[in-house]
Amino acid sequence: MLNTYLAKGDVALSISMTMTSTLVGVFATPFLCAFYLSETVSVDMFSMLMSILQMVFLPVLAGVLANQFVYSQISKIEKFLPSLSIIFILLIITIVVALNSVRLIDIGLLTLAAVVLHNTLGLAGGFFVSRLCGFNLKQSQTIAIEVGMQNSGLGAALALQYFSPTAALPGALFSIWHNISGSFLATIWGKKRESFEYLVKDEEHLKSD
Repeated sequence: MLNTYLAKGDVALSISMTMTSTLVGVFATPFLCAFYLSETVSVDMFSMLMSILQMVFLPVLAGVLANQFVYSQISKIEKFLPSLSIIFILLIITIVVALNSVRLIDIGLLTLAAVVLHNTLGLAGGFFVSRLCGFNLKQSQTIAIEVGMQNSGLGAALALQYFSPTAALPGALFSIWHNISGSFLATIWGKKRESFEYLVKDEEHLKSD
């Protein structure tokens, strides 16, 4: 959602996709583990749902309510929010690296390559498939971010809470790479959209004159 906002994408679509995929993930995790690892995994679904509620749904609800009832106050600082978002992303990357510096070295290049490939295929596939399906550019960019970018911070936190530190390592590595690639892509798309909107407004102004 954060990178969609920075890219000036369809935030409402991003929120809907994030909520849906997060909820499905709770029920799909045991089945995916059984399918890929041929092992069964016991998950306290109710407890995990409560954790997701606290980390995902409550902040989203707070944002919706704030936008609905105190938008006039929020609009005054809205132009500073993208820069503030980037600062928080950099802070997240710093914390993840600091907490997992030793383990990240042990993960190896193979896992890093898998993370980069997963991210690249997700971004490209999400964008081009959605375009083929008839979605507009703004929606396609949003879908690309949602497919290619996973909530790895949430995944790492849940893995650490319900499984083991080792299970959280891929999520930690995903957090680092996804925040770097996602922020870079969101910044490019956001600046292009700003330039396009400026040209459209300038053209409309010339026509009115």
